[in-house]
Amino acid sequence: MEFPVYLTIGSVKIHPHPLFESMAYFVALRLALRRFRHNPIPSERRGVIIAGGLIGGILGAKMLAVMQHLDLLWSGAVRIEMLLLSGKTIVGALLGATFGVEVTKKLLKIDTATGDVFAYPLIIGTAIGRIGCFLTGLSDQTYGTPTSLPWGVDFGDRILRHPTQLYETIFMVGLLIFLNYRSRKSYLPGDLFRFYMICYLAFRWSIDFIKPDFHPLLGMSAIQIACLLGLIYYRQAIRRLI
Repeated sequence: MEFPVYLTIGSVKIHPHPLFESMAYFVALRLALRRFRHNPIPSERRGVIIAGGLIGGILGAKMLAVMQHLDLLWSGAVRIEMLLLSGKTIVGALLGATFGVEVTKKLLKIDTATGDVFAYPLIIGTAIGRIGCFLTGLSDQTYGTPTSLPWGVDFGDRILRHPTQLYETIFMVGLLIFLNYRSRKSYLPGDLFRFYMICYLAFRWSIDFIKPDFHPLLGMSAIQIACLLGLIYYRQAIRRLI
């Protein structure tokens, strides 16, 4: 397999990253809007809440991307404008979106939990998006460290690496199945989203130890530190749900 793996439709070659990323956004947004229709929040306020989440998600994704690549900024390998334009992280987007939604709800004086609406769309969207990351190869910079395991993948530099993108897709499929099973039992409003966030943050904190990222603090990257801060934020939910 040669990376990036372009998808050919007739005479047109399509790069996998923008294709799967667009599919992920489209599917996740459509699912979220469909599920939001059954939420008791008035329809005129739903758009405001979604907008607050989008703004928070964009800011969080960009800010954490810059922090994640401070080593490249210090070395002059990239400029901050490039990171702000093209850099983004799922963890930063999730934490930023959560903050944005909560702030928006406080301004609107809404106490109703809305997170459950986004749990399934986020899981499915991430699973789709990570396939695009895998097919993109080295330039996506989401691959893992070298490995001697039989499923190691050569992304083009003749080094067998952990396909961490596929690990994440597999984890998301498993989480989707488990969450669907868990949803059949009684739970408090917002618990599905809280459980999703707890599981995903714990997974990312763990899996990023086998990624060749910049690990400046106690052997952890900026994304891992953000994951720990997110888990601290959900500490009460962790005690109750796990």
